[in-house]
Amino acid sequence: MEIAGKLVVVTGAASGIGRALASRFAEEGARHVVCADRDEEYVEETATMIGDAASSVLLDVADQQAIETLVSDLEASSGGIDIFVSNAGYARGGGLGLPSEDWKRMMEVHTWSHLYAAQAVIPKMIERGGGYLLNTSSAAGLLTQFDSGPYAVSKHASVALAEWLAINYQSRGIGVSVLCPQAVRTRIMGKRGKATEKDPGSNQAALDGILEPAQVAADCIEAIREEKFLVLPHPEVAKYFRNKANDYDRWLDGMRRFRDKVLDRQAKRSQ
Repeated sequence: MEIAGKLVVVTGAASGIGRALASRFAEEGARHVVCADRDEEYVEETATMIGDAASSVLLDVADQQAIETLVSDLEASSGGIDIFVSNAGYARGGGLGLPSEDWKRMMEVHTWSHLYAAQAVIPKMIERGGGYLLNTSSAAGLLTQFDSGPYAVSKHASVALAEWLAINYQSRGIGVSVLCPQAVRTRIMGKRGKATEKDPGSNQAALDGILEPAQVAADCIEAIREEKFLVLPHPEVAKYFRNKANDYDRWLDGMRRFRDKVLDRQAKRSQ
């Protein structure tokens, strides 16, 4: 799919990958980019940075009615959405000790929001002859995130949903890509500790380097043009994913050893 002339919605557009994607869509000639986020101040800043080709809207992606209202409003005012980017996300460490509500919230933001968007936009896209979904997951969705159970589970679910959509709707003109990066220099990265390329600390995702949001956005644009399903800005992820598929038990053993090394490094840094 070509970007020029398309109406695009990007959630999580207040900063990071979302902001970079919104800017890149505009640069590629999108007719208009709707920047959506819960952070009203910063999402307005994103739209202002882009200029006349963008606008901002306050949106909680966990609110299905809010997504449906946004989609119906754009159908009525702008002729419908061509590309919907479900990008909103956040970090939260912990596991079984977390309240169930914390697990549910991550599922709402990282998985159910993608479903709400698909339910709202796909039927209208099909009526108009096609459209595209770009869903932001994570390398954790193909591998895991051992310091965050709800993050790993919700990101796995988001990949599974994207797969199902790609299988069932490609023949009806719907393209689907799923973004699965490791560490990207975003607010989420900041909340996961002061990792750097030279010193990843206890941050599992930073061991293969930290990418800039603009590079990730460029990879996404290329994937949409080529209608490529997996977007892997860190090429190492493909290797890890193959290793996992080739011998699951060996991969699990390796992840356990990796986890122990990271925790040991963390303990030494805190001494």
